[in-house]
Amino acid sequence: MAISTNNLATKQVPFVDLYAQYLSIQPEIDAAMSEVIRKSAYVRSKFVDDFEIEFATKLGIKHCVSCANGTDAIYIAMKGLGIQPGDEVITTAHSWISTSETITQAGGKVVFCDTDADTYTIDTTKIESLITPGTVGIIPVHLYGQPADMKPIMDIAEKHKLWVIEDCAQAHFATYNGQTVGTFGNAATFSFYPGKNLGAFGDAGCLVTPDEKLASWSTLYSRHGGKGDHQIEGINSRLDGLQAAILSVKLKYIDQWTSARQAIGSRYDNAFKHLGSTVQTPKVAAGRSHVYHLYVLNVDRRDAFREHLQNLGVPTVLNYPKALPFYPAYAYLGHKPSDFPVAHSNQGRIVSIPIFPEMTDSQFDHVVESIRSFTG
Repeated sequence: MAISTNNLATKQVPFVDLYAQYLSIQPEIDAAMSEVIRKSAYVRSKFVDDFEIEFATKLGIKHCVSCANGTDAIYIAMKGLGIQPGDEVITTAHSWISTSETITQAGGKVVFCDTDADTYTIDTTKIESLITPGTVGIIPVHLYGQPADMKPIMDIAEKHKLWVIEDCAQAHFATYNGQTVGTFGNAATFSFYPGKNLGAFGDAGCLVTPDEKLASWSTLYSRHGGKGDHQIEGINSRLDGLQAAILSVKLKYIDQWTSARQAIGSRYDNAFKHLGSTVQTPKVAAGRSHVYHLYVLNVDRRDAFREHLQNLGVPTVLNYPKALPFYPAYAYLGHKPSDFPVAHSNQGRIVSIPIFPEMTDSQFDHVVESIRSFTG
């Protein structure tokens, strides 16, 4: 028997509630912002320096170079690793476009790889077949909060003398076999976009690396090639003082928020485990911790599912509605669905439902009951 929706339709649940997060630490955030304003420390400053040290220390890596956003971070890392025009870089077929567009912008050639059916991350069994004499690097994406399979990726990179940049934009402090993502490759990049697990109040990002030479070059390049002594032509990609101060406050709470996300993810798993193939919950691979930037279901009749939830006040998002090779931006590559069968299949089935650390029991229950009412 289908569950009645009569008592569900009047409730509303946000997809994410950034204001609730702000209210939970408002005195500290307000004090941090006031201090930046008092010192007029808007561009660069001690606040930026402090955050870089704090983030690198918590991640367990030597160097953090802050920048304007996570997209710039990928671009800067590739330039620092010496990408040349026409160099081939392998990356996942299903992700946000930042990962692939920066390859092109840096002068490289995008080579897409299909995804793993269970984790949506890059299929490591397909990578080696894509390597040519022109291949210089691999950019795996730790998607939705779950790490990519880093051991085979690093083994392949070592065997073929390739660099690796980890795209950690959605997986702050997730772990793979006990090691934090962002500490495996030559470099790693993070986004601090407001909705991320660790989010600023605007655009912000960074790259991290164990390589002092790469860190020094990236710092120089991202700040016009050196203020007052332009050693090279660079770009303008700086983290501002306000965002740095906000991130320093939020960094103190990231473990607490991650635990809350994981608890909600586990509760969702339990709530939906009897729904069968109609609604499939995220599968977490052995040895990986999922930090649930997004909770992504794999569903039948997705359009009807989304409409049903929307009518009951439960928003959903498609992350991402098309695999990258099938967007107009990459039509020139001439790919067809059979080139990426898993990514092509998943693009029509995945859907993200609300998850955020401040989610109340009432909001959680409403999402669950709304989904159960769809499946009957």
